Amino acid sequence: MKEMNIKGRVIAICISENKGTAKKEVPFAVLKPDYGIEGDAHAGNWHRQVSLIALEKIEEFRKRGADVDFGAFGENIIVEGFDLSSLPVGTRFKIGDALLELTQIGKECHTHCAIYHQVGDCIMPREGVFTKVVEGGEIKAGDEIEMIEKDSATDFTAAWITLSDKGAAGEREDKSGPLIGEILEAAGYNVVDGLLIPDDPERLKAELINLADRRQANIVFTTGGTGFSPRDLTPEATTEVCDRMTPGIAEAIRAYSMTKTPKAMLSRAAAGMRGKTLIINLPGSPKAVRECLEFILGPLEHGLEIMLERDSECAR
Repeated sequence: MKEMNIKGRVIAICISENKGTAKKEVPFAVLKPDYGIEGDAHAGNWHRQVSLIALEKIEEFRKRGADVDFGAFGENIIVEGFDLSSLPVGTRFKIGDALLELTQIGKECHTHCAIYHQVGDCIMPREGVFTKVVEGGEIKAGDEIEMIEKDSATDFTAAWITLSDKGAAGEREDKSGPLIGEILEAAGYNVVDGLLIPDDPERLKAELINLADRRQANIVFTTGGTGFSPRDLTPEATTEVCDRMTPGIAEAIRAYSMTKTPKAMLSRAAAGMRGKTLIINLPGSPKAVRECLEFILGPLEHGLEIMLERDSECAR
């Protein structure tokens, strides 16, 4: 991380004892590492421990005739001085002794909140951000916030998704997804999430969009759903969410896998990019997952560097 000369201020702090309810303003809060705010329903061992929203965005919303109090959007901390939704995941905020790290931009709104039903809009899904607590401490309204810019040279971030009806139903242990995570961590990747979901293309598209757009993972691997079964629709879902396809990666995986088994010709796996996230379909078996990752991880690093504009093309 490298420091930027950008400072802001805590305007208000809000908490709630139950999820799905508006938060109430409190004079101070205690931030616990890897947990969140003491007494807040959204605290826990996950990536959305503390939510932030900019005062400027709330004031813009109020000018449209909406009478909203602090905490009405479900936010924990109202801040002044930052365009939060434009910041990259990995940005940090230092408030006294406490340190927060940005983990997600916005969120998907599954059930519209009370504000949406009142005025037909809610800014939290697009303007709110989420953080995890790296270092704890007590914070209060009026505290200065120092923003620490994400270092562009940090490790690549990654996520994995397993597609399996039986796995999601608890009828089969998922060994492939966790194996992807283990291999990536051993290779120096920062694995930010791992999911086990049914063979549902709509669910897969939603998760890929979330990991690419909101979590800003540099690379996402899927495992499963690339065969001939009617429910094997991972390649179709992947293709629909990608801006550009990278057929060379899928072709290379198939060609290498053919040296292991002729059944590799039956793979319909795809690969492509959504913004600055590379999405790659892997086979479903743990053995094939290991073989394919060991084959592609070396060359992928150069591709990721180019995609993220950290490096240039070889011929230039």
